[in-house]
Amino acid sequence: MQNILPVLCFIAGFALAWLVLRARQRDAEDARARNNQIFAELAGTTLAPVRESLDKVDRKIQEIEKARIGAYATLSEQVRSLVETQSQLRSETGRLVTALRTPSTRGRWGEIQLQRVVELAGMLEYCDFSSQTTLNGEDGRLRPDLLVRLPAGKTIVVDAKTPLEGFLAAVEAADEPARKARLADHARQVRAHLAGLGRKSYWEQFEQAPEFVVLFLPGESFFSAALESDPSLIEYGVAQNVILATPTTLIALLRAVAYGWRQERLAQNAADISALGKELYKRLSDMGEHWNRVGRALDRAVEAYNGAVGSLESRVMVSARRFEELKTAPLGVQIAPLEPVEKTTRAVEVSQA
Repeated sequence: MQNILPVLCFIAGFALAWLVLRARQRDAEDARARNNQIFAELAGTTLAPVRESLDKVDRKIQEIEKARIGAYATLSEQVRSLVETQSQLRSETGRLVTALRTPSTRGRWGEIQLQRVVELAGMLEYCDFSSQTTLNGEDGRLRPDLLVRLPAGKTIVVDAKTPLEGFLAAVEAADEPARKARLADHARQVRAHLAGLGRKSYWEQFEQAPEFVVLFLPGESFFSAALESDPSLIEYGVAQNVILATPTTLIALLRAVAYGWRQERLAQNAADISALGKELYKRLSDMGEHWNRVGRALDRAVEAYNGAVGSLESRVMVSARRFEELKTAPLGVQIAPLEPVEKTTRAVEVSQA
């Protein structure tokens, strides 16, 4: 009996605890149900606009995503086209570099560029190309690429034989140090050509030529690449009486020369107009004198006419009219009186130049 009592107490305590926990669980479930109901009511009244806004945001995000996909596709196409263009450009550049390594091809290309510059400047009329011009200098036979005629018989010499070996090697360089080294070679080659061109003294071969010669670089990149490695090239060229010129600067120079020619033509036209005016004035003066002579001759003719009329009237017609008095003249026929000419000619006023 004593052993059963503790067991009964334990069972009674456990049952009581279970009943308490069960009651608490029911209370919690009731509270949860009430909370869910409150949350549902709150969602129905407060969270609906939030859901609507979220739906709008979602639709906007979908639109942006579609636009992004379209833009990405367009960008991908443009990148692909750019890659193809770069590949073609690289191929064309390679072919150009290969062609320019041949001196004859390089020289012909430079001449074509030079002629194109002259055409753009509108100076073909005043430029002579090298094919027919050969000079004898201290260094042997000299043949400039272009002679630019200036007003008053002056001449500017242009040389287009540009060294490009260093530049072409820089284009094909595998890395930046190699490229800079080849560009330094290019600058040295240009400097050496400046010195050699200055020694030729082209300006001494022509009368009234300015004391400088123009070195034409057929591309802006050749000029900028040389200056990148040697910024003193311009000053060095001036010291050698050689002016470095790219297509842009040579066009500007030729345009200035063309303006000089226009002014020369205007001055010549003014001189021609002045000479023509003087000649026309002289001719008008001579014509006026001729007309005066004609007038004087007419005056003498009138004077002679009046004298003849007076003589005829006083010596012949007087006797002829006596037939009428003697009634021997034909009926109805009369001799009209002869009138002298009273008008005189008007002289032309002529002043001698």
